[in-house]
Amino acid sequence: MIEIGRKLNGRYHIIGNIGSGGMANVFLAHDLILDRDVAVKVLRFDFQNDQAAIRRFQREALAATELVHPNIVSVYDVGEEDGMQYLVMEYVKGMDLKRFIQTQYPIPYAKIVDIMEQILSAVSLAHEHRIIHRDLKPQNILMDESGVVKITDFGIAIALTETSITQTNTMLGSVHYLSPEQARGSMATNQSDVYAVGIILYEMLTGNVPFDGESAVTIALKHFQEEMPSVKTFDPNIPQSLENVVLHATAKDPADRYKTAEEMSRDLYTVLAANRLNEPKWQPTGLMGETKILTPITDEMAMPSSFNSMETPPEDRNEHEEIEQQEAAAKKKKKPLIIFIILLVLALLIAGGLYFAGRGSSEVKIPNVEDKTEAEARKILEDAGLKVKDETKEIPDESIEEGKVVKTDPAIESTVKKNREIELYISSGNKKIKLDDYTGEDYKDAIEALGKLGFKESQIKITKETDSKVDEDKVISQTPEKGEEVDPKTDEITLVVSEGPDDIYLADYASLGYSYNNAVTELLSYGIKESQITRVDKPSDTIAKDLVIAQNPAAGNPFNPKKGKITLTVSSGPDKTTTTSSESSKISLSNYVGRSYENVVTDLVALGIKYEQVDEASDTVAKGLVISQDPKEGASFDIKTGKVILRVSSGPGEVTVPDVTGLSQAEAKSKLEGSGFTYATGSGDASKGKAESTSPSAGGTLAKGATVTVNFSNATDPTSDGNN
Repeated sequence: MIEIGRKLNGRYHIIGNIGSGGMANVFLAHDLILDRDVAVKVLRFDFQNDQAAIRRFQREALAATELVHPNIVSVYDVGEEDGMQYLVMEYVKGMDLKRFIQTQYPIPYAKIVDIMEQILSAVSLAHEHRIIHRDLKPQNILMDESGVVKITDFGIAIALTETSITQTNTMLGSVHYLSPEQARGSMATNQSDVYAVGIILYEMLTGNVPFDGESAVTIALKHFQEEMPSVKTFDPNIPQSLENVVLHATAKDPADRYKTAEEMSRDLYTVLAANRLNEPKWQPTGLMGETKILTPITDEMAMPSSFNSMETPPEDRNEHEEIEQQEAAAKKKKKPLIIFIILLVLALLIAGGLYFAGRGSSEVKIPNVEDKTEAEARKILEDAGLKVKDETKEIPDESIEEGKVVKTDPAIESTVKKNREIELYISSGNKKIKLDDYTGEDYKDAIEALGKLGFKESQIKITKETDSKVDEDKVISQTPEKGEEVDPKTDEITLVVSEGPDDIYLADYASLGYSYNNAVTELLSYGIKESQITRVDKPSDTIAKDLVIAQNPAAGNPFNPKKGKITLTVSSGPDKTTTTSSESSKISLSNYVGRSYENVVTDLVALGIKYEQVDEASDTVAKGLVISQDPKEGASFDIKTGKVILRVSSGPGEVTVPDVTGLSQAEAKSKLEGSGFTYATGSGDASKGKAESTSPSAGGTLAKGATVTVNFSNATDPTSDGNN
């Protein structure tokens, strides 16, 4: 082991040990040149002559240096000193996700979604660079003190350019997060990483992995034999939409699974939206064929020899004995062992063949129809038991001539259920293609559709605007427009995306004498939904039944019509339960606001309240008058122990006149009164027009309580349209 205090390469001063893994030890060090803390990963001494381990170690550096992303641990340097292979990486001060789950469970759903979005963003970038991580698990996901996620350990990441034999014969990683296709010995794909992310999501929601056992073989068998346990067993309050993401990501059949990390991320983006919380339970379609009787797979059945290198549940072990056993095993690689391993692999292949034989009748591989005419492709696909969409998509392609098939969706060679509908992409040659209409669609769906046509994300520009009629994240408009011809290789697309409506200013429904129904009617006219309005009934001896007593948020505050929530406190009439017993010391206070302080105190003393029970607090509105009281009118008050606080004016102060241009009469009145002014209607149509100006003008200063006159546009004036 490297010594504490050593200066590696004369630059990295080793401070302490952070941790150790199966092949490497990690140390905290200080970079003396750049004056920063770093993590130094050193290949363990017993692997320094193992060329396979050295290649894996170097591959981690190669993979990580290709991936520059805020959610991937950066690799700064790689080198060798005195026969030691080392990597210098970004130091993440915090804990790994495994520890976070153990210490923070249960984790709020919104926090889980945030963590998953960061993980998927990093995985998506890796897949764009044709790199599969293959060992995604909470132990390889770090979290810094501010909650930023960092994926590490690309040591067994495999570039897609490498041979499939390498992938198939080197099955590494933790079996708890292993996809069913990997467990059968098949090649890892992007969807294998998606499966692992789905298991991580399951663990964050429940605090446990879905499948566990005494050996790697037992756990691997469960991944492709047993149904995913329901997360609701651990927490019945988990929204169905969130469980659906788990089920979709961990589908046994890759044809049913999310195709990409980006697709999973898009689904998670709206998973906590109110309209999705009780959606139907997600069901796979790839396994809905006729039920077949399969040969049972047991713990005794042969499994790939590569399972020996998987992580299994921890047990007490002697590390020195383990190393000696590994060295002894390496010297005993003789023919009988090789033959035995071959027999094991053959046994698994036979079991896999039996498994797929039962499914073969209901599934089909999409034939290669590339470079075929549309008519030829349709016939080939239909003969294979598939359906073809009537409408096709046009896509430019330099190598395939105009009018012939470039690709299909789902992709050529993928396995799908019979009668699955297939979409054809037809070459337009080098010609431009006509742009579809994406207005009203979710902008992420629009980006995905443009990507299928050959547009890169760097060619798609997103601008955001507020809009009262278009829901948040939906496309308002696009440039070029629908039907215009574009070249996906060179042209740029601009999507204008809605941020939802502008904030509005609420009226003071209590002081204006609104009934609950009238207040709701006005709120609905702003685009606010009834689900955003909460009614709270409260008894009152002074305010008529069904009139608004108070509101939260208060009048004059900005309010978002799409996201905001408002509570209206409504009078339920006199409190019939109030005691009238002469033995009770409880009374009901009147409304003293607007009366002089001296007169109010006189009335309170007459009720039996002692002078020392009354406090006053100054304000800056009208001098000498009571501005507010606590307790409020109608409240039950104990004349023996209670205390009345009267807020009394100490004289007017100077206040800036706010800008109310473009607001309705109710909004303008609310905003001015909220600033301490008296509202007055000026010229124009106050009932239908919008505020054009004030007298005095906005920006000037007046004493609180002064009158501000608002002038409105006429109803026929085009400037009265709030969207202009």
